[in-house]
Amino acid sequence: MKEIISALYERRIISQIGKEELPKHIILVIAEDDLQTNKAFNKLKEFVFWGSEIKISRITVYISMIDNEESSKNIYSKLLVEMMSCSQADVTIYTESEKIEVSKDGRDLTLDISIGFGGKYELSAAIKQIMRKVEKGEVKPEDIDEKMVESHLIFKSEPDLIIRTGGERLTNFLIWQAVYSELYFTDVNWLDFRKIDLLRAVRDYQKRQRRFGE
Repeated sequence: MKEIISALYERRIISQIGKEELPKHIILVIAEDDLQTNKAFNKLKEFVFWGSEIKISRITVYISMIDNEESSKNIYSKLLVEMMSCSQADVTIYTESEKIEVSKDGRDLTLDISIGFGGKYELSAAIKQIMRKVEKGEVKPEDIDEKMVESHLIFKSEPDLIIRTGGERLTNFLIWQAVYSELYFTDVNWLDFRKIDLLRAVRDYQKRQRRFGE
């Protein structure tokens, strides 16, 4: 009986969010500690499937790393390549040292996974690239503006909604691009996160009046 009630509630929310504008780009922020079991990795695959079901066009997953060693990132990269190779999305995995295109078949959903690739590093790298162009005389200092900085960032898309599971603080990710994003914090830990929790986050987003800094 409980499962029937839960299914009916889920359908109700899907019906509700289908009548409003959906976020085009969702970020999911989880911690390295959240991915210590096969179930946790499978949950990522489920999350992507749920996003595909409700017609989200881009999902970015940020995995904040406690152990920032390259060997640890390589382990996660290999596991995620294997896990996401047959997902419902075009998948790219990023670390500070490499970019791995897992699949690129023109699917309706794009999935980017960042393994410890933080916003401070990304922004610093962009500034260094611009300064090298200044030194070569390719760019004048007075020509540097927001558009130029954005053109040198790895992640181009600005997220509409950022979901942080099991915590109240954001991590170091997309600090430039996420300036106008809507934030959604949930006490639900990653292992306990369900489709209904994603639907609630989307519904909450739709109820907000976005001001884009105004």
